[in-house]
Amino acid sequence: MGMNRRKVLRAGGILAAGAGLGGVTACSGTGVTDKGAGAAGDPGKGDIQVWSWAGPAAEMKALVPAFNKQYPDIKVTVQDIGNPAIWDKITTGLAAGGAGLADVLHIGVDYLPGYVEKFPGGLADLSKLGADTYKDAFAKGLWQTVSSEGGRVNALPWEANSAGFYYRADVFEDADVDVQAIDTWDDAIEAGKQIKAKTGKYLLGIDKPASQADSANFFQMLLQLQGAFYFNAAGEITLDSPEAVKAMTIIKRMNDAGLVSDISGGWNALISSIKKGTAAVLPMPTWFGGIIEETVPGEAGTWGVRLPPAVRRGGLTSATVNSTHLAVSGTSKHQAAAWRFAEFILTRPENQVRIYKEKGIAPALMKAYDDPVFHVESAFFSGQKKGEVFLGALKADSPAFNYTADYARALKATTDAQTKVLLAGTDPAKVLREAADQLARQTGRKKA
Repeated sequence: MGMNRRKVLRAGGILAAGAGLGGVTACSGTGVTDKGAGAAGDPGKGDIQVWSWAGPAAEMKALVPAFNKQYPDIKVTVQDIGNPAIWDKITTGLAAGGAGLADVLHIGVDYLPGYVEKFPGGLADLSKLGADTYKDAFAKGLWQTVSSEGGRVNALPWEANSAGFYYRADVFEDADVDVQAIDTWDDAIEAGKQIKAKTGKYLLGIDKPASQADSANFFQMLLQLQGAFYFNAAGEITLDSPEAVKAMTIIKRMNDAGLVSDISGGWNALISSIKKGTAAVLPMPTWFGGIIEETVPGEAGTWGVRLPPAVRRGGLTSATVNSTHLAVSGTSKHQAAAWRFAEFILTRPENQVRIYKEKGIAPALMKAYDDPVFHVESAFFSGQKKGEVFLGALKADSPAFNYTADYARALKATTDAQTKVLLAGTDPAKVLREAADQLARQTGRKKA
């Protein structure tokens, strides 16, 4: 399934720091403008390159023969650039006026806004190539994520991961806790206390010292379950909003009660904790179910999955917490042919179903979910229809979140704040206010 897919997507800092997106100095050239050398070209022929990584790259390669049955004169070369190497490579190409860029680019939701904002014209406007035809074809909230003012469409959605709540059903049973009766995270804390007392297991794990850039994923999930984020729709900083304070307070209460294990050390530490059965719950997105199955195949039938509890009673239990997209280079001489390939991969249900079967990549294309593969019982997850659990989340109202070009900076400020809360017991409101002030100084953005 490509176990590093989402972990490295959030490796952080490349846009804001390592690649100098805030003010590119490492490359000659002034960056792409709307007067770039791109052209639509012939929609039926051309040589195009596609950049992706690992599993997604392999699946696109496998679909090229089927694509060529319809478009025999479009030669497609798919390259596995690697992740996170792809982000540096795309950034370098955009900063150099598009020199050396592939025609089709696989981009994560947390990088797309930075590319669009810092390199106007760096990505083609897909609305001019027919993308608007699919405006209502994808999970709610995603079209706003890939589009911008003036009706511009910067990419087409591929993957849509919803917030999930994977749990050890046997641990909950041993603790005499009804997992389905947990309506809020306040309820989860009380359940965690009972689980700890009766089984000795933690409720969940967090990378407390923030040894990895993505150690605030749980905090971000709690934010998104309130319809909130680090920035509002206008790009103003909301890191110290009441919703953010509520999210961090939940984490502090869990930690103070001894319910949070420390999984510092990155991916290997997380996998080790699963093998050891350290925690009863993994609050992870859709794609992580396959990782659990691969990691502890002998525990089939002892796991369950549901949507996460609401932060406030009656609140959201669904949120699209991350996604990936296919974009076309603004300087490509074969934009129409590149669009045809992206369209073929992402808007045909049979192709998205094939990719899901092979790599577990949850499609953003809603029509794909008509396939029976999303409605079968899972032996590993105690006979539950795992696909239907997450389909329910994708069908629910889910707001679009504004990542902005400063997401990496917001993530760093958040992880630092969370570490202070977890390791020093700092007050959530105080530490988030300081983090928001710092972010404002760094970015020049206003606080909401």
